[in-house]
Amino acid sequence: MLIQSTYKPAWWLKNHHLQTIFPSLLRKPPTPVLQRERLITPDNDFIDLDYYGKGNLPLVILLHGLTGSSQSGYIKGLQTALLHQGFRSVALNFRGCSGEFNLSSRCYHSGETGDIDFLYNTLRKREPNTPMAAVGFSLGGNVLLKWLGEQGNKLQLFAATAVSVPLVLNECANKLDHGFSKFYRASLLTELKDYIRLKQEYLFSLGFNDEAEILKQLGDLEKINSFWQYDDRVIAQLYDFNDVTDYYFRSSSRQFLQSITVPTLLIQAKDDPFMTKNVLPNLNELSPSVALELTQRGGHVGFVTGNNPFKAEYWLEQRIPEFLQQKLETL
Repeated sequence: MLIQSTYKPAWWLKNHHLQTIFPSLLRKPPTPVLQRERLITPDNDFIDLDYYGKGNLPLVILLHGLTGSSQSGYIKGLQTALLHQGFRSVALNFRGCSGEFNLSSRCYHSGETGDIDFLYNTLRKREPNTPMAAVGFSLGGNVLLKWLGEQGNKLQLFAATAVSVPLVLNECANKLDHGFSKFYRASLLTELKDYIRLKQEYLFSLGFNDEAEILKQLGDLEKINSFWQYDDRVIAQLYDFNDVTDYYFRSSSRQFLQSITVPTLLIQAKDDPFMTKNVLPNLNELSPSVALELTQRGGHVGFVTGNNPFKAEYWLEQRIPEFLQQKLETL
């Protein structure tokens, strides 16, 4: 199903690059007073969770994007907005993203759904009757949609929302090799390569020599200048994919949309600088439970609105709680 969007871009931020860059560089949302929990994973590593809100309110799981965390502006802003609308939230920091390196050579990638499944089942055992939903941004949105499709009707979620999702990973990797989008590619790759180098040093310092040696065997990553190269050298090797093509094929979430049974809203901007029109699904690829809301503008996890440049408004923090509230009322 295709939804007519109500989003109107701020008149002073109509360019898709400005929509993308403004929130990440200039937004300073208040930091919610969070409660952190560390879960030990089945492979003896850990994931850190940041909760906002208490009591018996419905609970929303939040998944951040590549190189993000619970401290990303879009996560903090949404946690605040959700609590105002009567929802608790828990932000999953993907492995190594919580401010502390994880203890394995592996961390996370666009198709790694094991940790969200572990978190969901842990929460569901604790709170079997609590209404739960999930929201994912960018890479986190891809992970969410893939997981929803994999699980089919096994999940007890009243709704899900995925925003600015790289639904076809090879198309997005190609897009980031052209034009101004190379700016985003360079920034992300610098962070990722620094992360691998520092994590290797950290694991050696702890005496986790076997895990550190796995990272060392990846070789010198400094000359890598595309996601095709990085994902082939790092992700495919660490996660036992045949190669980068195999990783992109198996991890792209568009192929899972038809298997989703949880009521799901997919929000995509046509001018997203991380993607091309070939990423967008055809309506016959959507299950009856998936609604696609396409906007003409909005950039990548931008969607800034409002008339006052000194008081920007963030449409996602209106639209996502609105959608969740609508679905909750149908229970």
